[in-house]
Amino acid sequence: MDHEDHVALLRPGVAARGGTWADIGSGGGAFTLALADLLGPGARIVSVDRDPRALQEQARAMARRFPLVGLEQRVADFREPLALPTLDGIVMANALHFVPPDEQPQVVRGLAAHLGAGGRWIVVEYDADQGNRWVPYPFGPARWSRITAEAGLVATREIGRVPSRWLGAIYSAVSERPAGPADA
Repeated sequence: MDHEDHVALLRPGVAARGGTWADIGSGGGAFTLALADLLGPGARIVSVDRDPRALQEQARAMARRFPLVGLEQRVADFREPLALPTLDGIVMANALHFVPPDEQPQVVRGLAAHLGAGGRWIVVEYDADQGNRWVPYPFGPARWSRITAEAGLVATREIGRVPSRWLGAIYSAVSERPAGPADA
């Protein structure tokens, strides 16, 4: 996959330019760059990953390609509580599949709490429910719908798909945080 593929997987889930988004488990930043391309100047991205070297690589690429998009980086494990601002959206690409299936809804619920009303969660994942040693716990769209429902997200729908030589295909899906009584 290249940058245009990354952008295409995210585009239908990004409702507007600008705002504050997080890329959780961002690695070297392929989807951080795609998100920056879609959000444009003045947007802010909080990038979270356990690997400081990957974040350094990402920071260099962002400075070179999208210098007008704010980048705040956090060296952290997304399975632990994070201090994040209220977010317009979250992107999580090929990261949740490292969390055992019985823990995935709890991780999603904890992170989704940072979304403002109507905030969007875009997941990018292999379309498989059986993994391998490199992708131990992938989840297809049907299972993602169950995870998001358990985590309190709504309107989950697939928004993109590309073939992959590993596990057949990669899909993207978007879910939303509903407006609660305090948000009305």
